[in-house]
Amino acid sequence: MGIFFEFEADFVNSLRCIPMQVRYKLDTCGIKLKLSDWNHMTLIERENLFELPCDTEAEITSYRKYLQQLILQRTGIPATSLSIEPHPTWMDSTNVPVSLQEKVQEIGVTLTLQQWVDLTPLQRFVLIKLSRSGHENQNFPRAIAEFHLV
Repeated sequence: MGIFFEFEADFVNSLRCIPMQVRYKLDTCGIKLKLSDWNHMTLIERENLFELPCDTEAEITSYRKYLQQLILQRTGIPATSLSIEPHPTWMDSTNVPVSLQEKVQEIGVTLTLQQWVDLTPLQRFVLIKLSRSGHENQNFPRAIAEFHLV
């Protein structure tokens, strides 16, 4: 079963935005999904993308094929592929990314290596994604609090 975060509570019932769990799967399977493409999908299709597993090689391949077909069916345009990071930073529990350290310091928080280790890969993914420049960062402090890092 997928995970919704508390900071996503304002849209989980309608799934009007792409949940972090789905974003994690998108990076895992190497497909770009625009919000406009997401909005062309039915609620059931969005729920499927949230619930379908995407961990093993077979699941990743299946998820990718399903998503490619769904995007083509709903938009008439083939899905855009993304390169898949062979060693994503959120899977590395031994190093806190410098950019993330800088972002947490901006809000007056210190993130220790032990706190980083204690996070799940999905939580690490969330923090990295929410801390990037150009991203709407209103959920970053909320995620920090939800993950008990303050």
